[in-house]
Amino acid sequence: MAAANYLSSEDQFLCSICLDVFTDPVTTSCGHNFCKNCINEHWNTSDRCQCPMCKEVFNTRPELHVNTFISEMVAQFRQSPQQKTSSSEQQESKPGEVPCDVCTGTKLKALKSCLVCLVSYCETHLEPHLTMSGLKRHQLIDPVENLEDRMCTKHDKPLELFCKTDQTFVCMLCTVLDHKMHDVVPLKEEYEGKKVELKKTKAELQQMIQKRRLKIQEIKHSVDLSEKDANREKAEGVQVFTDLKETVERRLNELIKTIEEKQKRKEKQAEAFIKELEEEISELMKRSTEVVQLSLSEDHLHLLQSVQSSNIKHPPPTKDWTKVSVPPASHEGTVVRAVVQLEETLSKEMKKLVEAELKRIQKFAVDVTLDPHTANPELILSDDGKQVKHGDVKKKLPNNPERFSYYNVVLGKQSFSSGRFYFEVEVKRKIKWDLGVARESINRKRQIQRSPQEGYWIIWLRNGNEYEALDDPAVLLSLKSQPQKVGVFVDYEEGLVSFYDVDAAALIYSFTGCSFTEKLFPYFCPCNNHDGKNSAPLIISPVRVN
Repeated sequence: MAAANYLSSEDQFLCSICLDVFTDPVTTSCGHNFCKNCINEHWNTSDRCQCPMCKEVFNTRPELHVNTFISEMVAQFRQSPQQKTSSSEQQESKPGEVPCDVCTGTKLKALKSCLVCLVSYCETHLEPHLTMSGLKRHQLIDPVENLEDRMCTKHDKPLELFCKTDQTFVCMLCTVLDHKMHDVVPLKEEYEGKKVELKKTKAELQQMIQKRRLKIQEIKHSVDLSEKDANREKAEGVQVFTDLKETVERRLNELIKTIEEKQKRKEKQAEAFIKELEEEISELMKRSTEVVQLSLSEDHLHLLQSVQSSNIKHPPPTKDWTKVSVPPASHEGTVVRAVVQLEETLSKEMKKLVEAELKRIQKFAVDVTLDPHTANPELILSDDGKQVKHGDVKKKLPNNPERFSYYNVVLGKQSFSSGRFYFEVEVKRKIKWDLGVARESINRKRQIQRSPQEGYWIIWLRNGNEYEALDDPAVLLSLKSQPQKVGVFVDYEEGLVSFYDVDAAALIYSFTGCSFTEKLFPYFCPCNNHDGKNSAPLIISPVRVN
């Protein structure tokens, strides 16, 4: 029972010097117990030999022996659940953790740091600060390294306050000396304020992180869509070119077959003539042999009788071959006709492709309206901002920077600096017009060479049937039909501007490899009235998406 009570208190098995469980316990003559190494080291560093607990002085240094009874009790205590729990709770310090400054040998993880002692303690060595009245008044904090940095270097006092005026940490003496008139608050107050700021900053950072995660998802989704589009385009391209290859091979086989059949007919005709000629030659040779044999006869009567009684004196019936001939087969135009047929097939396939492409890009249709602030004073705009034509009278309007002064041009209100967009414009009954897009910084006040280099990506009509793309250099366009409605498509990132004949489902022209760095605006120029010959308006028409 006594042993059980004895084992119940962990303090009874702690050395008062190292504050750890006894190792090789020894007992002095005054009855106090210590680790053998601890008491020997204590006496080795002391001027006189005395008990650390009761201060009894020994005239001669005692010869110490391990107390076997206490050693056995310590061994039992080490196996007790209480000690096992305590040992399991006190872990060896790991990299990045604050170690106990008192532990010798294996450093345990510090539980608290003392701002008065400037020492970090594990659970065992912290015990005096929790039990001894003098140490209880010390300020304990969660374990930290470099405790010296928490002391005022000038007054050797804890840094317990914060000077808002100088934005620095101060001690109590600093507030009455160097920082007397400053705005000084307790560290806890500044801490709470900073905690609020950090919480706000954390929320802002979390929001920024969330936005960027959403942007990552958006980019990944865009890449997935791009991959789907690429796979679709590849599949369609393979199908189209496979069909074209098969068509070309079929047309080539048909061409070769046609030429070979014509040649065979010529050969058969020639063979028939040759056979007939050979038959006539055979008959003539037979008659020639008879003539030769008869001419060799020396019997006068027999020769005369034979000639008179036979048809030898008359040539055998033959054909008049003077007008018979077998001219070489004529193949002129055969290849050309085959290529024309192939071209017609290719045109049909091209029409199908453009129709499919138009359906896709029409999904990027935008609602464009004309901007009256950019319109040349000679232009007349409809109230809904969808039509523009040239008037005969120059209106008095403010000459604001956005307004065109030289060309009869008006821009759309809407600008685009990313993505894809598409709009359609009716150009019926006009003999002259310009259409396309232009960048924001173009010169609007004087004559200028309109080209991509100057910020214009446009096509135009002149003299009713002359179409031209104002590229670098300009390109004359040969169109099979005159467009009645022109579609304009822009892919900002790809640097692409394409024009389509909407009704004919035909590509008119594409500007490729463009580098856009500014806002782009839809560009409209109905051109001069020309005495009523070009009075029809340009009309922004709604896009019918199939």
